[in-house]
Amino acid sequence: MSEDPVEVPRPDFSLEDVRREGLIAPAGTEPAAHDGTGRVRLSFQVRDTSGAVTDREVRVPPGVSVFDSASWNGIAIDSTCGGHGTCHKCKVRLSSASPVTRHDERTFTPSELDQGWRLACLVQATRDLEIQVPPLTTRPKAATVGVGRQVILRPAVQKRYVELEEPTLSDQRPDLARLLDAIDDLEPVPDLYALRRLPSVLRQSGFKVTAVVVDEALIDVEPGDTSAIRYAIAFDLGTTTVVATLLDLETGTPVSVASSLNRQQPFGGDVISRISATMLDARALDRLRDAAHETLVQLTEEVCTSGGVDPAHVYEVALAGNATMTALALGVDPEPLGVAPFVMATDRPTGLLAADLGLGLHPRARAVVFPALGAYVGGDIVAGMLATGMDRDKRTRLFIDVGTNCEIVLSDGDTILSTAAPAGPAFEGGAIRCGMRAADGAIEVVRLLGPDNSEPVGVQVIGDVKPRGLCGSGLVDAVAELVRVGLLDGSGRFVTDEVAAERAPAIADRLTRIGEERVFVLHREADDALPEESVFLSQRDVRELQFAKAAISTGWSLLVGELGIDPRDVQQVLLAGSFGSYLSPASAVRIGLVPKLPVLRIVSAGNVAGEGAKMALLSIRERAGATTLLEEVRYVELSDRSDFNDRFVEQLAFGS
Repeated sequence: MSEDPVEVPRPDFSLEDVRREGLIAPAGTEPAAHDGTGRVRLSFQVRDTSGAVTDREVRVPPGVSVFDSASWNGIAIDSTCGGHGTCHKCKVRLSSASPVTRHDERTFTPSELDQGWRLACLVQATRDLEIQVPPLTTRPKAATVGVGRQVILRPAVQKRYVELEEPTLSDQRPDLARLLDAIDDLEPVPDLYALRRLPSVLRQSGFKVTAVVVDEALIDVEPGDTSAIRYAIAFDLGTTTVVATLLDLETGTPVSVASSLNRQQPFGGDVISRISATMLDARALDRLRDAAHETLVQLTEEVCTSGGVDPAHVYEVALAGNATMTALALGVDPEPLGVAPFVMATDRPTGLLAADLGLGLHPRARAVVFPALGAYVGGDIVAGMLATGMDRDKRTRLFIDVGTNCEIVLSDGDTILSTAAPAGPAFEGGAIRCGMRAADGAIEVVRLLGPDNSEPVGVQVIGDVKPRGLCGSGLVDAVAELVRVGLLDGSGRFVTDEVAAERAPAIADRLTRIGEERVFVLHREADDALPEESVFLSQRDVRELQFAKAAISTGWSLLVGELGIDPRDVQQVLLAGSFGSYLSPASAVRIGLVPKLPVLRIVSAGNVAGEGAKMALLSIRERAGATTLLEEVRYVELSDRSDFNDRFVEQLAFGS
């Protein structure tokens, strides 16, 4: 990406629009309006996780938000809402005073506000500013392996070592014919790249060469015997997290694995935000594509370096992602995915090279992109179904990939149904007051009133460091535990102080208020610490989780109804994805996120999308099976259901 400053467009809303929505302080508190001419200089000091600071200066039109100014110039500021003022994640520190919005007051303590901390999306660049950007979480806790199946090793990448007779006046066969005659079990068609290399490689190697074949294509001829050297990379391209696995195709074993935050995150934490970005700015599609490519390139470099593998020996990649992530990675306009009737450009991208994804591997390395069932049940879910054998198992099984957009698959052994439910960003920590991604400092497990009340509030923190916030699994645990001990009623409302003192006296003092809002304090540095200086769960946070879990449970309950079965007939629930891997089955049952079943029937499936991508690289038979799934699965569109709203309301109660 160029280091030259990139001019950004003006916001598509007026200051008055923003004030009317309550995102900015009343008139008279903001700096004097700029005359709209010239440029504003913003000096960013970007700190990474090692403590190193990078200085970047950009010049932008006046009136642009600090968040947009950073995003469009390649400076990543944490966010899950894409700069719309709702997630409270884009925290920066300003060098000079700036108006304090009510959203700033909800996010920062008075001391932090005095120190210049603000939400970047709510600060307009009306004058030159120096801005400190805290480290971005680029290593979220992610599931890198998942439930899979044994496969017969038969990759599309094949190598054949041959020792050829040199041409003579009595044997003037073309070089290609000479090579193909020596390969008696394959009939490949040569790429132009291979033809161009063939004459020189044959003669430089004394006609002892290795033919490299992918599917039906001869993509290269390598000097000497390299038949035991063939690699591929499987990518799980998630909206939040991307996982790469380097595979040795000779043995079928993983060599190295790495994960990273998707660099598209400044455009929003969900697919709708990113689709919207492309609709609002014609240049956003290219930037989103480049951000996806940069993420894939970074991970490729990491796994190849870690595995000691030359990238030129990687001959194939597989990509499993939802329909929007796939479209953006390919540079395909995603707008039709975001508006009814939600249409994909294609459900089966074919004929792709790894170079089309920005990857510098073997020049003719192929890219296999998983087919999609629909706009909101994409290739990652097809890969997950392939890995878990949803079309092979005769049991009644429920597959749930829990995330911002939740995909659900139900099979009774004969019929397979799928749907998608808009769960929102709560499970990623978005829209949660103390929410954060699953990174160091995030509370991921909560237990209240342990045995003998020896530990009234017990928490487990990722990285074994001081708690900084609450990630998705911790959020579900916290709510489930509060329901269990009786501090949250079935409607999701905190009980009164009197009831709390009666039901749970050991922790009743943690149920308090910040302003007018009821909160429960999960962690405080000292007994006399103020609630707003602690990690807490607010009433509004509970509502956010309530809506998310209701969307998901409505989805699977409608599929259960479609098959005419009872939820208790489900023999196995597979919780997929990074979030599903760390979610407590007992907590999921208690709040009604999954059917009321014995916890032993609920399995953390892990990164099954990545497992499916690996299977497609290791076996051409499994790859064909992924395409077959498109014909076997019926998609159920929830927005068409007249009973959706009624079911949704029914599912709002915890434990429903």
